[in-house]
Amino acid sequence: MNDISAYPLTWATIYPRTHKREAAQFQVSFSVARDDLLNELRLLGAKNVIISSNVPLRKDGLPYANFKEPDDTGVAVYFSLKDKSYALCCDRWLKTKDNMRAIGLHIAAMRGMERWGVGSVEQAFAGYQALPPSIEKKWWQILGVDVRASDDEVKAAYRELARKYHPDGGNSPDSEKMTEINAAYEEAKQAGYKCGHYNW
Repeated sequence: MNDISAYPLTWATIYPRTHKREAAQFQVSFSVARDDLLNELRLLGAKNVIISSNVPLRKDGLPYANFKEPDDTGVAVYFSLKDKSYALCCDRWLKTKDNMRAIGLHIAAMRGMERWGVGSVEQAFAGYQALPPSIEKKWWQILGVDVRASDDEVKAAYRELARKYHPDGGNSPDSEKMTEINAAYEEAKQAGYKCGHYNW
């Protein structure tokens, strides 16, 4: 799982992307959703856990105080269980914390199968074995700009690609391609912040 990043989102190729997201009814904060998910993974016996999203996190695992919801709110969770690698992904909901919450509840339900004596955890997770991540190119390669491109050049490239690939009105709608473009744009913004020369 060396190619999987906590930020930006590394989406597992075994999952199709959601085209229309909905508002969720989960009444939890980001920290509760994250902590409950980590606890479910602990109870499952998961190792080498990576929670991947387009929300950059502080060292304590929480988002920065002024963070904005990214365009792509999907969450992917990678982990190993008895020497096998697994991935669970969700992007049905409008907020990152709600997609994280949904994955935690899903794991809780699957653990219940073993408690109820119907099957084992291994059987429950048989269809979730992880494939190699789909994002391998660098952000500037995905956006088609030079690594030293200005903020205006990066924004212009992003808008041009969005006009082409956005699933809600692009000339050549492609939700998976748009997800890759959004992730690259988020990474470009973070690179700019670190260098101190972008003003988004």
